Amino acid sequence: MSESTAAFLYLVSGVLFILALRGLSHPTTSRQGNVMGMVGMAIAVLTTLFLAEPSFGGLLLIVVGIAIGGTAGAVIARRIAMTAMPQLVAAFHSLVGLAAVMVAAAALYAPESMGIGTIGAIHGQALVEMSIGVAIGAITFTGSVIAFLKLDGRMSGKPIMLPSRHAINIALGILLVVLVVWFAASESHVLFWLIVLVSLALGVLLIVPIGGADMPVVVSMLNSYSGWAAAGIGFTLQNLALIITGALVGSSGAILSYIMCKGMNRSFVSVILGGFGGDSGPAGGEDMGDRTIKQGSAEDAAYLMANASKVIIVPGYGMAVAQAQHALREMADKLKEAGVEVKYAIHPVAGRMPGHMNVLLAEANVPYDDVFELEDINSEFSQSDVAFVIGANDVTNPAARDDKSSPIYGMPILNVDQAQTCLFVKRSLGSGYAGIDNTLFYKDNTMMLLADAKKMVEDIVKALDR
Repeated sequence: MSESTAAFLYLVSGVLFILALRGLSHPTTSRQGNVMGMVGMAIAVLTTLFLAEPSFGGLLLIVVGIAIGGTAGAVIARRIAMTAMPQLVAAFHSLVGLAAVMVAAAALYAPESMGIGTIGAIHGQALVEMSIGVAIGAITFTGSVIAFLKLDGRMSGKPIMLPSRHAINIALGILLVVLVVWFAASESHVLFWLIVLVSLALGVLLIVPIGGADMPVVVSMLNSYSGWAAAGIGFTLQNLALIITGALVGSSGAILSYIMCKGMNRSFVSVILGGFGGDSGPAGGEDMGDRTIKQGSAEDAAYLMANASKVIIVPGYGMAVAQAQHALREMADKLKEAGVEVKYAIHPVAGRMPGHMNVLLAEANVPYDDVFELEDINSEFSQSDVAFVIGANDVTNPAARDDKSSPIYGMPILNVDQAQTCLFVKRSLGSGYAGIDNTLFYKDNTMMLLADAKKMVEDIVKALDR
């Protein structure tokens, strides 16, 4: 295959990737976007294979590698629960970072095969690109591993604040820059691996102090890192498809991180310097003090919603944990049959990763037209009879709007307390991932439905049938 043909095919795959992102931006076109992305990747992979013209032995190794990776991916995709999707995404990001490190190492030890010079005489530009790519890749790898451990509950979700962490991070950052410059000038293999080690340590130190409340930002941020790592290695390999793909992933991840930060009223810098929040609070109402709650039953909730004209459902991570989305859709269908207007309200940082709630609702075949983002539906709560909150906590906490001393003050929230009645489904009165008590629990128009989300919704469905 000629280089001009390969460049054209890489351009085609790049256009398909752009169209894929465009399609994935809306639920109704997401399937089409996903298909375009897969076709684009298939074209890029096949073009690379034909351009490289590997030997029979090399081709056999590639096929075996694809078979192993593809089989593992298919098995994981079939078995993974939707509640585990955030940690799966973090794990996949770590693999992208590790791949960038491995490719950079291959380019260092076999530059002839990459067309970037010979051992001891690698092109200076390639050395700079290689060192930047391997640094970002190593940071992405360990940072994603820590994010996976936090999301999967294998490490505390609370911020782990190391003494003098900012000074340590600044020192490591300066050391990393020095090592990159030195490596580009000397092509020392020792310096290359020192860059890797320093970057691995920096990845850990950057993510460890970030708490559970900031995890949506971390997931999108690591997604951006993985893209820039791929783009950096793409320059080293002079692979147009890798450059385009990496730049798209890197820029889209950065934009998404900005959107997440805006949705939490936090700056990107404040997240990196130390996030807030962590594990959920105690299982009971030990922190109630002298405040009282109004506790209701499934029958109470069914009566209120059946006699309402408008109900807005607010899903959160608790719904995901209980796998209550299918029962929730059944409840909504029965309310619609009774003539009730039903809508869903989604907060930008609901769940543990961007779009988490949208994916769960789509899995339950909730109509796309019934699902609205915060800015599109927030004004409707004051005209609704019932706000049905299922497992969402921090994103409905009025303290973010009313209490200037609260750590989440200024964060845009769903104004569920403005509905005539707020039904709040939750296992307990424990705090959310921000570690802050929710004042919504104690408002006069709030009725707490303390139970497993799936069981409570199923009981409401039964009560609606009576």
